[in-house]
Amino acid sequence: MTTRDLPLSAAQAKVSCLDHREGESVFSIIMAAGWPIWPLLFASIIAVALIIERLGALRRGKVLPNGLLQRVVSDYRQHGVNGSALTALEVHSPLGRVLAAGLRNVGSSREIMREAIEETGGVVAHELERYLTTLGTIASISPLMGLFGTVVGMIEIFSSQAPTGGNPVQLAHGISVALYNTGFGLLIAIPSMIFWRHFRALVNTFLIDMQQQAVRLVEVLHGDRQA
Repeated sequence: MTTRDLPLSAAQAKVSCLDHREGESVFSIIMAAGWPIWPLLFASIIAVALIIERLGALRRGKVLPNGLLQRVVSDYRQHGVNGSALTALEVHSPLGRVLAAGLRNVGSSREIMREAIEETGGVVAHELERYLTTLGTIASISPLMGLFGTVVGMIEIFSSQAPTGGNPVQLAHGISVALYNTGFGLLIAIPSMIFWRHFRALVNTFLIDMQQQAVRLVEVLHGDRQA
């Protein structure tokens, strides 16, 4: 090894040491938090998985593709109602599923078309809200789980006190359990609540837009307005 390589070697050794210390610090925090941290860790993994899944599923281009209503109306005027086209429209997107429900009843009255659209819209709304209840539950119970860890830590603190004197090790462990679980519970609850409210507002916006486009489809097919 040359003298020129010494600074690089020292830097690599320093980075490796820092990575090792970081791994040890995370593990030491988990050990210091005690067994109540494990349910919180499990809840955090589920919350992160649900947030990532909903971010992908609730993309506007996937739920409400631009120009789909105009393409559906144009295709209907050129080719009429086609079974294979309706099947492809149903699997295209949630909006396509709602519009296909209206097209399947195009020969019926306006009321029957709207009823079919509303029934399908209810199913679509349920699918768009999938997992949001679980995410909201995690956001609600995470502070309570952290509070439970705080109670466990307080019990250990009081258990460390004895007539002959306190046990400093047990006292420090009880304080760590109380503080780490409280902080971790809030760390899970705050982003979970933010994303839960964001997804709820997003779904409501999608449903309103979907309803407006479905009404336009009914009016266009019955000749009440232009596309």
